[in-house]
Amino acid sequence: MTLAHAFAADDYARYLVDIDHGHGHGGGGDGDGCGLTPKEEARRWRLHVDILAYTVAAHCMGGLVTAVGPEFDSVAVWIPPGKNLDGLWTHFRSGLWRLHFKLSAEGRRRYYDEILPLLHDTKAAVLGPRDADAWYLVYLGTKPGSQGRGYAARLLRDVMARADAENRPMYLESSSPANNAYYEKFGFRVQRDIYLQRGSAPVGLSIMVREPGGAVPTAARTTYQGTIRNPERHLGWHPGVEIST
Repeated sequence: MTLAHAFAADDYARYLVDIDHGHGHGGGGDGDGCGLTPKEEARRWRLHVDILAYTVAAHCMGGLVTAVGPEFDSVAVWIPPGKNLDGLWTHFRSGLWRLHFKLSAEGRRRYYDEILPLLHDTKAAVLGPRDADAWYLVYLGTKPGSQGRGYAARLLRDVMARADAENRPMYLESSSPANNAYYEKFGFRVQRDIYLQRGSAPVGLSIMVREPGGAVPTAARTTYQGTIRNPERHLGWHPGVEIST
């Protein structure tokens, strides 16, 4: 529940949840939560929690999940170098397969046809031959009542030390300018901006890379909206999102 509460109001985390059926681009549009019935609010919250629960379970199996605090106050979800969540066993045991049935038709289009291909293709383009060698931060979140205690920084520094010792880059997608500023303190730099387009307003993400030792990357910042042709290979992935705390 830590990540669910940390991302309760995050535009990117809500992109698969806040969909008003029958409106907007592609048969669905974004809802701002105004005027929702208690039943609909509860349904959207359950979906939000389920998405994150399945994602954490998948990364416990095929990636790395770390936590700190007396009640798991801050949680970080990683894909280590050389790892992926593409296996069917991971997909089914984690519960990710249930998303196909729990998401709306528009939600499935956003997840399988837009988000997964865009994130995969962008990471490959930004990192190039180092794609499989990077530490990928998928989520970092802290309970609202536990923020300001340095929990997130402790989780970050733990893997930063490992990445530096291994001479590997670190990669993440940031969901807000405030997050960008937070991660820049740790040596991350924005390399590219991407946008999700199926909602009533674009949802932007900044692609950030930290070089070993915090060296500043040389690649220019660009905007990208490309896709790949075979997203079905990556059904085990969940959108890589993080939040500063």
